[in-house]
Amino acid sequence: MSVFTKLLVPAACGALLLSCQSSNSTGKETALADSTAHADSVHFAVFTVDTHVDTPMQMMDSTFDLTETHDAHATGSQVDFPRMKEGGLDAAFFAVYLGQGDRTPEGHAEAKRRALAIFDTIHKAAERHADLAGIAMTADQGEQLVEDGKIAMFIGMENGWPVGNDLSLLKTYYDLGGRYITLSHTSNNDICDSSTDKEGPEYGGLSAFGEEVVKEMNRLGMMVDVSHVSDSTFWDVMALTTAPVIASHSSAYALCDHPRNMKDDMLKRLAENGGVIQVNLLGDYVKKMEQDPARDSAFAALREKYPNFGDLSPEDREKAREEFRALNKAYPKKLPTIADAVDHIDHIVEVAGIDHVGIGADFDGGGGLADCYDVSEYPKLTEELVRRGYSDEDIAKIWGGNLLRVMRAVEQAAEAPSAPTASM
Repeated sequence: MSVFTKLLVPAACGALLLSCQSSNSTGKETALADSTAHADSVHFAVFTVDTHVDTPMQMMDSTFDLTETHDAHATGSQVDFPRMKEGGLDAAFFAVYLGQGDRTPEGHAEAKRRALAIFDTIHKAAERHADLAGIAMTADQGEQLVEDGKIAMFIGMENGWPVGNDLSLLKTYYDLGGRYITLSHTSNNDICDSSTDKEGPEYGGLSAFGEEVVKEMNRLGMMVDVSHVSDSTFWDVMALTTAPVIASHSSAYALCDHPRNMKDDMLKRLAENGGVIQVNLLGDYVKKMEQDPARDSAFAALREKYPNFGDLSPEDREKAREEFRALNKAYPKKLPTIADAVDHIDHIVEVAGIDHVGIGADFDGGGGLADCYDVSEYPKLTEELVRRGYSDEDIAKIWGGNLLRVMRAVEQAAEAPSAPTASM
C-alpha cells in the first residue's frame, strides 16, 4: 500500500465516522425537538391548574399589577397573568394565607379582618381585569372561563386560624369563593394539630371543634385540605369525611422525609378516599439539599423582623423585598430540579395511582425549582413527564383532571341528602 493510500484510508474512515456521529447527533436533536413539540402541544391543550399560589401576598401591595410581567429573580414575584399565559397555566387557587397568630377573641377577630381583606383584594383584581380573568366558584365555571379565553381564579384558604372557633364563618368564606381550607399552617390552632408545631401535638389530631369543621365543610362543598396537618389529624379526617379530600401542596415523605410530606400509607388511604395530592415545588419538600447555616440564620432573622408581610405598609414591604433580594444574592439557595419533583409524581403514581396526583407549586410562598422558578416555565415540567413516558391522558389528569374530578365529587357530596349537617 502506498504512502498516499495509507494516508487516505484513515482520512476516509475518519470522515465516515464523523458523518455517522453527525447523523446520530442530528437524529437525537430531531427526536428531542419532536418530543418537546409534542409536550408543548399537550401542555397547551389540557386544562392546567395549580392548587396553591400565595400571590395575594403580592396583590395586597397596591402597586403590584397582575397584568404586568415581573422578574421572579429581581422582584420575588412568580405569578402574574402574562406569565400564566406564557406557561400555559389556565387556573390557580389564589391563597388567602395567614400565618398562625394569637388564639384569643382579639386574635381571631384580627384574623377574620385580614382574611376578608385578602378575599376583597382577589375579587377586586378579578373585577378590574374582567376581560382577562374571573372568579370560579365551581369546576364547571373554571372550565368555562378557560374556554372563553380567560384565566380561572379559584380561591383557597391556607390555615383555619381565620375560622377561629366560629363555625358560621365557614359559610362566610364559602360564599366569598373559598373552595378549600388548609386546616392548619405551621402551628396548632383551634381546629387541629399541625405537623410542625414546636410544642408538639395538642389534641392528638382533630379537636372536637375540628370535627365539626370537617362535617360543615363536607356539607357546604368545601374541599378539606390536609397539607400542613399532623399525621394524626390526617387519619382523623379520613375517618370522618364523607367526601374526597386534597393535599393542596404536599409531596412524598419516602423521597424527602419532611414532616410536611405524606407517608406511603397516607397516600394509599388518600387514594381509597378518592382524593388527590398536589405535588409541592418548594425545595425543602422535594429534596434535601446541602445546608448553608449562614443563609438559614440570615433568613430566620428576616422572617422574625417581618413576621406578617401582608400587614406591612407599602414602604416596609418594598424594604423587606430589597432585604430578601440582597440575602438571596449573598446566599444563593441550592434548589432541586424538575427531575427531582417528577420523581415525587412517579412515586405517588406507583403508590396511589395516576388518578391521585397533581401540582400545587407554592409559588410566591417559597416554591421554585432550579429549572422551574415561576409559572412561565411550567411547559418544562410537561416535557419531563413526556420524556418519562406519561401518556397524553396521564398528563391531562396530573395537570388538572384529577383536581376537577375531586372538586366535582365534593360539590356533589354537598348536594346529597345524606351529607351530614354540623351541630351549630
